[in-house]
Amino acid sequence: MAATAPVRERLLTIGTVCRRLTPEFPDISISKIRYLEDQGLLTPKRTQGGYRMFDEGDVDRLETILRLQRDEFLPLRVIRQELASSGARDRKRRRTGLTEQEHELELDELCERAGIDSGLARELEDFGLLAPQGSARQKRYLESDIDVAATCAQLMRYGVDPRNLRTFRTATGRQAALIEQLVAAPLRGRNAERRQTALRDLQQLAELAGELSSLLFWRDLRDFAQ
Repeated sequence: MAATAPVRERLLTIGTVCRRLTPEFPDISISKIRYLEDQGLLTPKRTQGGYRMFDEGDVDRLETILRLQRDEFLPLRVIRQELASSGARDRKRRRTGLTEQEHELELDELCERAGIDSGLARELEDFGLLAPQGSARQKRYLESDIDVAATCAQLMRYGVDPRNLRTFRTATGRQAALIEQLVAAPLRGRNAERRQTALRDLQQLAELAGELSSLLFWRDLRDFAQ
């Protein structure tokens, strides 16, 4: 009896994936899928011509990412950690979304986990990249500051001076201020339903702003590289 030939896995183009997910996620777009790939959350296969091809595992992963954004307001940093964690689906998530309180750290713990020294931490604080709460010896840093500090340290290895890193803080501050104007009233109001809607809008606005920033940034770098 002849052996049964293995069934070839069906691969989907990025356009097909986008159309497939649109009924549940009306705001999905090809550019957003590419942005999630740029952020290291998706790793689709590539054809010899460089076209992205997604298998069912990729689609399931994308659906999980989109649901965590929509339903739990989780930032991409936390989603990346969740997807990388073993047994993430079977245990309670350590959430630090828009409405969750982050764990606070002392300076020594921040430095140890970010791989920096206290001098660099204070320098980053002076330039607005770290924003601890409290004062003097009572300062406390948020857990998300670990990623900020570690990323700054990596940039410095390429010769980026800490004072030049203020450019990133200034740009994000302006973006956040613009988005705040759009949702401030309902977000601070007493109507629970309007507040929930405003939180969803805030999450979507944040993702769109991040996506636009990434697209413009890479466009400028492509122009520079040519």
